[in-house]
Amino acid sequence: MSLINEQVDHINGLSLHTISTPKFKTNTIVLKLLAPLRKEDVTFRALLPYVLQRGTKSFPSSTSLRQYLDSLYGATLHVDLSKKGENHIITFRMEVANEKFLSDSTPLLEKAVKLLSEILLKPLTDHDAFNQEIVSQEKRTLKQRIQSVYDDKMRYSNLRLVQEMCKEEPYALHVNGEIEDVDAITATSLMDYYKKSLETDKIDLYVVGDIEQELVKKHVSQYFQITKQENSVSSAKQSDVDKASAVKEKEVIEEQDVKQGKLNIGFRTNVTYQDDNYYALQVFNGIFGGFSHSKLFINVREKASLAYYAASRVESHKGLLMVMSGIEFQNFDQAVTIIKEQMQAMKNGNFSEEEFLQTKAVIRNQLLETIDTAYGLVEIMYHNVISLIDRTFEEYLDGIENVTTDEVREVAAKIELDTVYFLKGKGDQS
Repeated sequence: MSLINEQVDHINGLSLHTISTPKFKTNTIVLKLLAPLRKEDVTFRALLPYVLQRGTKSFPSSTSLRQYLDSLYGATLHVDLSKKGENHIITFRMEVANEKFLSDSTPLLEKAVKLLSEILLKPLTDHDAFNQEIVSQEKRTLKQRIQSVYDDKMRYSNLRLVQEMCKEEPYALHVNGEIEDVDAITATSLMDYYKKSLETDKIDLYVVGDIEQELVKKHVSQYFQITKQENSVSSAKQSDVDKASAVKEKEVIEEQDVKQGKLNIGFRTNVTYQDDNYYALQVFNGIFGGFSHSKLFINVREKASLAYYAASRVESHKGLLMVMSGIEFQNFDQAVTIIKEQMQAMKNGNFSEEEFLQTKAVIRNQLLETIDTAYGLVEIMYHNVISLIDRTFEEYLDGIENVTTDEVREVAAKIELDTVYFLKGKGDQS
Protein backbone atom coordinates (compact mmCIF):
# COMPACT_ATOMS: atom_id res chain seq x y z
CA MET A 1 0.00 0.00 0.00
CA SER A 2 1.30 3.46 -0.89
CA LEU A 3 2.40 5.55 2.11
CA ILE A 4 1.32 8.79 0.38
CA ASN A 5 -1.89 8.84 -1.64
CA GLU A 6 -1.33 11.94 -3.77
CA GLN A 7 -3.74 12.98 -6.52
CA VAL A 8 -2.77 15.87 -8.80
CA ASP A 9 -5.29 17.95 -10.78
CA HIS A 10 -4.72 21.10 -12.81
CA ILE A 11 -7.48 23.57 -12.00
CA ASN A 12 -7.90 27.23 -13.02
CA GLY A 13 -4.21 28.07 -13.25
CA LEU A 14 -2.86 26.02 -10.34
CA SER A 15 -1.88 22.43 -9.58
CA LEU A 16 -3.98 20.90 -6.82
CA HIS A 17 -2.33 18.12 -4.81
CA THR A 18 -4.79 16.26 -2.57
CA ILE A 19 -3.33 13.80 -0.10
CA SER A 20 -6.00 11.77 1.67
CA THR A 21 -4.88 10.16 4.92
CA PRO A 22 -6.63 9.18 8.18
CA LYS A 23 -3.38 9.96 10.03
CA PHE A 24 -4.29 13.53 10.99
CA LYS A 25 -7.24 14.98 12.93
CA THR A 26 -6.79 18.38 11.27
CA ASN A 27 -6.71 19.42 7.62
CA THR A 28 -3.65 21.23 6.33
CA ILE A 29 -3.65 23.55 3.33
CA VAL A 30 -0.33 24.69 1.86
CA LEU A 31 -0.13 27.14 -1.03
CA LYS A 32 3.23 27.53 -2.79
CA LEU A 33 4.20 30.14 -5.39
CA LEU A 34 7.46 29.47 -7.21
CA ALA A 35 9.49 31.77 -9.45
CA PRO A 36 13.16 31.92 -10.49
CA LEU A 37 15.47 33.83 -8.16
CA ARG A 38 16.11 37.23 -9.73
CA LYS A 39 17.82 40.29 -8.27
CA GLU A 40 15.09 42.62 -9.56
CA ASP A 41 12.28 40.53 -7.99
CA VAL A 42 13.66 38.98 -4.82
CA THR A 43 12.84 41.88 -2.46
CA PHE A 44 9.33 42.30 -3.88
CA ARG A 45 8.69 38.60 -3.27
CA ALA A 46 10.09 38.79 0.25
CA LEU A 47 7.63 41.58 1.10
CA LEU A 48 4.55 40.37 -0.77
CA PRO A 49 3.25 37.46 1.39
CA TYR A 50 3.47 39.53 4.58
CA VAL A 51 1.40 42.29 3.00
CA LEU A 52 -1.14 39.79 1.63
CA GLN A 53 -1.74 38.20 5.03
CA ARG A 54 -2.54 41.57 6.61
CA GLY A 55 -6.04 41.79 5.15
CA THR A 56 -8.53 41.03 2.39
CA LYS A 57 -11.58 42.76 0.96
CA SER A 58 -13.83 40.83 3.38
CA PHE A 59 -11.42 41.12 6.34
CA PRO A 60 -9.78 44.55 5.96
CA SER A 61 -7.54 44.35 9.03
CA SER A 62 -5.23 41.89 10.74
CA THR A 63 -7.61 41.88 13.71
CA SER A 64 -10.71 40.96 11.69
CA LEU A 65 -8.78 38.28 9.79
CA ARG A 66 -7.41 36.74 12.99
CA GLN A 67 -10.84 36.87 14.63
CA TYR A 68 -12.28 34.98 11.67
CA LEU A 69 -9.53 32.36 11.93
CA ASP A 70 -10.36 31.99 15.64
CA SER A 71 -14.03 31.45 14.73
CA LEU A 72 -12.95 28.50 12.56
CA TYR A 73 -12.10 26.53 15.73
CA GLY A 74 -8.73 28.24 16.05
CA ALA A 75 -7.49 27.81 12.47
CA THR A 76 -3.93 29.04 11.93
CA LEU A 77 -2.27 30.94 9.09
CA HIS A 78 1.48 31.37 8.55
CA VAL A 79 3.63 32.60 5.68
CA ASP A 80 7.30 32.08 4.90
CA LEU A 81 9.91 32.19 2.17
CA SER A 82 12.43 29.63 1.04
CA LYS A 83 15.11 29.12 -1.57
CA LYS A 84 15.40 25.77 -3.34
CA GLY A 85 18.10 25.72 -5.97
CA GLU A 86 17.63 28.79 -8.18
CA ASN A 87 13.97 29.09 -7.15
CA HIS A 88 12.31 31.53 -4.74
CA ILE A 89 9.23 30.07 -3.04
CA ILE A 90 6.45 31.86 -1.16
CA THR A 91 4.47 29.57 1.15
CA PHE A 92 1.12 30.09 2.88
CA ARG A 93 0.19 27.45 5.46
CA MET A 94 -3.22 26.95 7.03
CA GLU A 95 -4.31 24.33 9.53
CA VAL A 96 -7.98 23.84 10.39
CA ALA A 97 -9.94 21.32 12.44
CA ASN A 98 -11.55 18.50 10.47
CA GLU A 99 -15.33 18.85 10.80
CA LYS A 100 -15.62 15.04 10.72
CA PHE A 101 -14.49 15.03 14.34
CA LEU A 102 -16.75 17.86 15.54
CA SER A 103 -20.40 17.79 16.60
CA ASP A 104 -20.83 21.10 14.75
CA SER A 105 -21.35 20.65 11.00
CA THR A 106 -19.68 23.93 9.98
CA PRO A 107 -17.93 23.30 6.60
CA LEU A 108 -14.53 24.28 7.96
CA LEU A 109 -12.45 22.99 5.04
CA GLU A 110 -14.51 24.90 2.50
CA LYS A 111 -14.32 28.08 4.58
CA ALA A 112 -10.53 27.69 4.92
CA VAL A 113 -10.08 27.16 1.16
CA LYS A 114 -12.26 30.21 0.49
CA LEU A 115 -10.27 32.33 2.98
CA LEU A 116 -6.94 31.31 1.47
CA SER A 117 -8.25 32.16 -2.00
CA GLU A 118 -9.26 35.60 -0.72
CA ILE A 119 -5.84 36.21 0.79
CA LEU A 120 -4.23 35.40 -2.55
CA LEU A 121 -6.79 36.78 -5.00
CA LYS A 122 -8.77 39.50 -3.17
CA PRO A 123 -6.20 41.45 -1.17
CA LEU A 124 -6.92 44.68 0.66
CA THR A 125 -6.31 47.51 -1.84
CA ASP A 126 -6.50 51.27 -2.00
CA HIS A 127 -7.56 52.15 -5.55
CA ASP A 128 -5.05 50.19 -7.68
CA ALA A 129 -2.39 49.78 -5.00
CA PHE A 130 -1.91 47.99 -1.72
CA ASN A 131 -2.72 49.81 1.51
CA GLN A 132 0.08 52.36 1.99
CA GLU A 133 0.23 52.05 5.78
CA ILE A 134 0.46 48.24 5.69
CA VAL A 135 3.20 48.33 3.04
CA SER A 136 5.20 50.85 5.12
CA GLN A 137 4.87 48.72 8.26
CA GLU A 138 5.87 45.53 6.48
CA LYS A 139 8.86 47.25 4.83
CA ARG A 140 10.17 48.14 8.29
CA THR A 141 9.65 44.56 9.46
CA LEU A 142 11.36 43.18 6.35
CA LYS A 143 14.43 45.33 7.05
CA GLN A 144 14.52 43.87 10.57
CA ARG A 145 14.30 40.32 9.17
CA ILE A 146 17.18 40.98 6.79
CA GLN A 147 19.23 42.63 9.53
CA SER A 148 18.63 39.73 11.94
CA VAL A 149 20.81 37.51 9.74
CA TYR A 150 23.75 39.84 10.30
CA ASP A 151 23.19 39.71 14.05
CA ASP A 152 23.18 35.87 14.16
CA LYS A 153 26.76 34.96 13.29
CA MET A 154 25.98 31.31 12.53
CA ARG A 155 23.40 32.32 9.90
CA TYR A 156 25.59 35.19 8.74
CA SER A 157 28.62 32.98 8.09
CA ASN A 158 26.49 30.57 6.06
CA LEU A 159 25.11 33.49 4.03
CA ARG A 160 28.61 34.82 3.40
CA LEU A 161 29.84 31.40 2.29
CA VAL A 162 27.01 31.20 -0.25
CA GLN A 163 27.65 34.77 -1.45
CA GLU A 164 31.34 34.06 -2.02
CA MET A 165 30.77 30.62 -3.48
CA CYS A 166 27.94 31.56 -5.84
CA LYS A 167 29.00 35.01 -7.05
CA GLU A 168 27.25 35.86 -10.33
CA GLU A 169 24.74 33.04 -9.67
CA PRO A 170 21.13 33.69 -8.59
CA TYR A 171 21.60 31.39 -5.59
CA ALA A 172 23.76 34.07 -3.95
CA LEU A 173 20.64 36.20 -3.40
CA HIS A 174 19.25 36.21 0.12
CA VAL A 175 15.80 34.68 0.61
CA ASN A 176 14.56 37.87 2.33
CA GLY A 177 15.83 40.17 -0.41
CA GLU A 178 18.30 43.05 -0.36
CA ILE A 179 18.03 45.70 2.34
CA GLU A 180 19.09 48.49 -0.03
CA ASP A 181 16.14 47.69 -2.34
CA VAL A 182 13.39 47.88 0.29
CA ASP A 183 12.89 51.66 0.39
CA ALA A 184 12.26 51.93 -3.35
CA ILE A 185 9.22 49.62 -3.20
CA THR A 186 5.90 51.48 -3.20
CA ALA A 187 2.32 50.32 -2.65
CA THR A 188 1.80 50.70 -6.41
CA SER A 189 4.97 48.95 -7.57
CA LEU A 190 4.26 46.06 -5.18
CA MET A 191 0.77 45.73 -6.67
CA ASP A 192 2.29 45.64 -10.16
CA TYR A 193 4.66 42.89 -9.08
CA TYR A 194 1.80 40.98 -7.39
CA LYS A 195 -0.22 40.96 -10.63
CA LYS A 196 2.81 39.75 -12.58
CA SER A 197 3.54 36.98 -10.09
CA LEU A 198 -0.04 35.67 -10.27
CA GLU A 199 0.28 35.44 -14.04
CA THR A 200 3.71 33.84 -14.13
CA ASP A 201 4.42 31.96 -10.87
CA LYS A 202 4.10 28.18 -10.71
CA ILE A 203 1.30 27.78 -8.16
CA ASP A 204 0.75 24.55 -6.23
CA LEU A 205 -1.95 23.98 -3.63
CA TYR A 206 -1.68 21.03 -1.23
CA VAL A 207 -4.58 19.80 0.88
CA VAL A 208 -3.70 17.07 3.39
CA GLY A 209 -6.00 15.26 5.79
CA ASP A 210 -8.89 12.85 6.16
CA ILE A 211 -10.58 14.40 3.13
CA GLU A 212 -12.74 13.55 0.12
CA GLN A 213 -10.58 14.44 -2.85
CA GLU A 214 -13.50 15.19 -5.19
CA LEU A 215 -15.02 17.58 -2.66
CA VAL A 216 -11.72 19.44 -2.34
CA LYS A 217 -11.53 19.73 -6.14
CA LYS A 218 -15.02 21.23 -6.13
CA HIS A 219 -14.07 23.87 -3.52
CA VAL A 220 -10.83 24.78 -5.28
CA SER A 221 -12.59 25.04 -8.65
CA GLN A 222 -15.16 27.36 -7.11
CA TYR A 223 -12.85 29.73 -5.24
CA PHE A 224 -9.55 29.79 -7.15
CA GLN A 225 -9.66 31.46 -10.58
CA ILE A 226 -6.16 32.38 -11.78
CA THR A 227 -5.38 33.57 -15.29
CA LYS A 228 -1.94 32.41 -16.39
CA GLN A 229 0.28 33.68 -19.17
CA GLU A 230 0.90 31.20 -21.97
CA ASN A 231 4.56 30.78 -21.00
CA SER A 232 4.25 30.87 -17.24
CA VAL A 233 7.37 29.85 -15.37
CA SER A 234 8.34 26.41 -14.27
CA SER A 235 11.02 25.38 -11.84
CA ALA A 236 14.58 26.36 -12.66
CA LYS A 237 15.73 22.78 -13.14
CA GLN A 238 19.42 22.27 -12.49
CA SER A 239 20.14 21.39 -16.11
CA ASP A 240 18.63 24.77 -17.08
CA VAL A 241 20.75 26.64 -14.57
CA ASP A 242 24.05 28.14 -15.65
CA LYS A 243 26.53 25.66 -14.27
CA ALA A 244 29.38 27.20 -12.35
CA SER A 245 32.59 27.43 -14.30
CA ALA A 246 35.47 25.14 -13.39
CA VAL A 247 35.78 25.18 -9.61
CA LYS A 248 38.72 27.15 -8.27
CA GLU A 249 39.38 26.69 -4.58
CA LYS A 250 39.32 29.96 -2.67
CA GLU A 251 39.71 31.08 0.92
CA VAL A 252 37.89 34.05 2.41
CA ILE A 253 38.74 35.32 5.90
CA GLU A 254 36.61 38.03 7.48
CA GLU A 255 37.12 39.83 10.78
CA GLN A 256 34.37 40.98 13.13
CA ASP A 257 33.92 41.48 16.84
CA VAL A 258 33.12 37.82 17.56
CA LYS A 259 34.24 35.54 20.39
CA GLN A 260 33.98 32.26 18.49
CA GLY A 261 35.22 31.56 14.98
CA LYS A 262 32.76 30.35 12.34
CA LEU A 263 34.32 28.03 9.77
CA ASN A 264 32.09 27.25 6.80
CA ILE A 265 33.30 25.22 3.83
CA GLY A 266 31.39 24.85 0.57
CA PHE A 267 31.72 22.00 -1.93
CA ARG A 268 30.13 21.45 -5.35
CA THR A 269 28.52 18.00 -5.42
CA ASN A 270 27.62 18.03 -9.16
CA VAL A 271 24.53 16.04 -8.14
CA THR A 272 20.96 17.29 -7.61
CA TYR A 273 17.64 15.81 -6.49
CA GLN A 274 16.63 14.81 -10.00
CA ASP A 275 19.74 12.65 -10.51
CA ASP A 276 19.79 8.89 -9.97
CA ASN A 277 22.87 9.14 -7.75
CA TYR A 278 21.12 11.60 -5.39
CA TYR A 279 20.39 8.67 -3.03
CA ALA A 280 24.10 7.91 -2.81
CA LEU A 281 24.80 11.58 -2.08
CA GLN A 282 22.39 11.46 0.86
CA VAL A 283 24.14 8.39 2.27
CA PHE A 284 27.53 10.03 1.65
CA ASN A 285 26.46 13.14 3.59
CA GLY A 286 25.12 11.06 6.47
CA ILE A 287 28.46 9.28 6.90
CA PHE A 288 30.51 12.45 6.28
CA GLY A 289 28.78 15.03 8.49
CA GLY A 290 25.00 14.65 8.59
CA PHE A 291 24.54 12.77 11.87
CA SER A 292 26.04 12.37 15.33
CA HIS A 293 27.90 9.20 14.24
CA SER A 294 29.48 11.01 11.25
CA LYS A 295 33.16 11.53 10.55
CA LEU A 296 33.02 15.29 11.13
CA PHE A 297 31.28 14.95 14.47
CA ILE A 298 33.59 12.22 15.73
CA ASN A 299 36.93 13.42 14.33
CA VAL A 300 36.62 17.21 14.46
CA ARG A 301 34.47 17.63 17.55
CA GLU A 302 34.98 14.53 19.69
CA LYS A 303 38.51 13.23 19.04
CA ALA A 304 40.37 16.46 18.27
CA SER A 305 38.11 18.68 20.44
CA LEU A 306 38.47 21.39 17.81
CA ALA A 307 34.85 22.43 17.32
CA TYR A 308 31.82 23.34 19.39
CA TYR A 309 29.77 21.91 16.53
CA ALA A 310 30.69 20.32 13.20
CA ALA A 311 28.16 19.13 10.65
CA SER A 312 27.36 19.12 6.94
CA ARG A 313 24.19 19.47 4.91
CA VAL A 314 23.22 19.11 1.25
CA GLU A 315 21.37 21.72 -0.81
CA SER A 316 19.46 19.21 -2.91
CA HIS A 317 18.45 21.44 -5.83
CA LYS A 318 21.62 23.48 -6.26
CA GLY A 319 24.14 20.70 -5.84
CA LEU A 320 26.01 22.13 -2.86
CA LEU A 321 27.42 20.53 0.27
CA MET A 322 28.06 22.89 3.18
CA VAL A 323 30.17 22.18 6.25
CA MET A 324 29.46 24.32 9.31
CA SER A 325 31.59 24.46 12.44
CA GLY A 326 32.30 26.73 15.38
CA ILE A 327 35.96 26.81 16.44
CA GLU A 328 38.52 28.79 18.43
CA PHE A 329 40.36 31.24 16.15
CA GLN A 330 43.74 29.54 16.59
CA ASN A 331 42.32 26.17 15.45
CA PHE A 332 41.54 27.30 11.90
CA ASP A 333 44.37 25.53 10.06
CA GLN A 334 44.03 22.31 12.01
CA ALA A 335 40.25 22.19 11.61
CA VAL A 336 40.44 22.78 7.84
CA THR A 337 43.06 20.05 7.55
CA ILE A 338 40.99 17.49 9.46
CA ILE A 339 37.81 18.33 7.51
CA LYS A 340 39.70 17.88 4.23
CA GLU A 341 41.07 14.56 5.54
CA GLN A 342 37.53 13.32 6.25
CA MET A 343 36.49 14.23 2.70
CA GLN A 344 39.50 12.35 1.31
CA ALA A 345 38.66 9.35 3.49
CA MET A 346 35.18 9.30 1.94
CA LYS A 347 36.65 9.51 -1.57
CA ASN A 348 38.93 6.57 -0.68
CA GLY A 349 35.98 4.56 0.63
CA ASN A 350 37.37 4.57 4.16
CA PHE A 351 34.16 3.99 6.04
CA SER A 352 32.93 0.87 7.79
CA GLU A 353 30.00 -1.36 6.94
CA GLU A 354 28.55 -0.39 10.32
CA GLU A 355 28.71 3.35 9.49
CA PHE A 356 27.18 2.64 6.09
CA LEU A 357 24.24 0.57 7.38
CA GLN A 358 23.63 2.83 10.37
CA THR A 359 23.44 5.88 8.09
CA LYS A 360 20.91 4.25 5.77
CA ALA A 361 18.77 3.26 8.77
CA VAL A 362 18.88 6.80 10.21
CA ILE A 363 17.94 8.37 6.86
CA ARG A 364 15.01 5.97 6.51
CA ASN A 365 13.77 6.77 10.03
CA GLN A 366 14.20 10.48 9.38
CA LEU A 367 12.12 10.28 6.18
CA LEU A 368 9.37 8.30 7.91
CA GLU A 369 9.32 10.84 10.77
CA THR A 370 9.08 13.69 8.25
CA ILE A 371 5.87 12.34 6.71
CA ASP A 372 4.37 11.98 10.19
CA THR A 373 3.59 15.71 9.99
CA ALA A 374 1.42 17.20 7.26
CA TYR A 375 3.92 20.00 6.57
CA GLY A 376 6.81 17.56 6.35
CA LEU A 377 4.84 15.38 3.96
CA VAL A 378 4.16 18.39 1.70
CA GLU A 379 7.84 19.40 1.69
CA ILE A 380 8.87 15.87 0.66
CA MET A 381 6.36 15.83 -2.22
CA TYR A 382 7.19 19.37 -3.33
CA HIS A 383 10.73 18.26 -4.25
CA ASN A 384 9.13 16.65 -7.32
CA VAL A 385 7.59 19.95 -8.43
CA ILE A 386 10.91 21.75 -8.17
CA SER A 387 12.81 18.97 -9.95
CA LEU A 388 10.16 18.34 -12.63
CA ILE A 389 10.22 14.62 -11.83
CA ASP A 390 7.73 12.15 -10.40
CA ARG A 391 9.44 10.18 -7.64
CA THR A 392 7.16 8.37 -5.22
CA PHE A 393 8.00 8.24 -1.53
CA GLU A 394 8.45 4.46 -1.82
CA GLU A 395 10.97 5.00 -4.62
CA TYR A 396 12.82 7.43 -2.34
CA LEU A 397 12.97 4.87 0.48
CA ASP A 398 13.99 2.06 -1.89
CA GLY A 399 16.61 4.31 -3.50
CA ILE A 400 18.28 4.88 -0.13
CA GLU A 401 18.01 1.20 0.80
CA ASN A 402 19.63 0.06 -2.48
CA VAL A 403 22.65 2.38 -2.38
CA THR A 404 25.93 0.45 -2.49
CA THR A 405 29.29 1.38 -1.00
CA ASP A 406 30.70 1.68 -4.54
CA GLU A 407 28.01 4.26 -5.37
CA VAL A 408 28.94 6.29 -2.29
CA ARG A 409 32.59 6.30 -3.44
CA GLU A 410 31.54 7.27 -6.97
CA VAL A 411 29.45 10.19 -5.74
CA ALA A 412 32.29 11.27 -3.41
CA ALA A 413 34.64 11.39 -6.41
CA LYS A 414 32.39 14.05 -8.02
CA ILE A 415 32.58 16.42 -5.03
CA GLU A 416 34.90 19.44 -5.41
CA LEU A 417 36.04 21.90 -2.75
CA ASP A 418 34.97 25.40 -3.74
CA THR A 419 35.24 27.91 -0.87
CA VAL A 420 36.63 28.02 2.67
CA TYR A 421 35.07 30.90 4.63
CA PHE A 422 36.25 31.87 8.13
CA LEU A 423 34.77 34.55 10.37
CA LYS A 424 37.25 35.40 13.11
CA GLY A 425 37.77 38.01 15.82
CA LYS A 426 39.25 41.42 15.06
CA GLY A 427 43.01 41.62 15.38
CA ASP A 428 43.37 37.88 15.92
CA GLN A 429 46.77 36.73 14.66
CA SER A 430 46.01 32.97 14.35
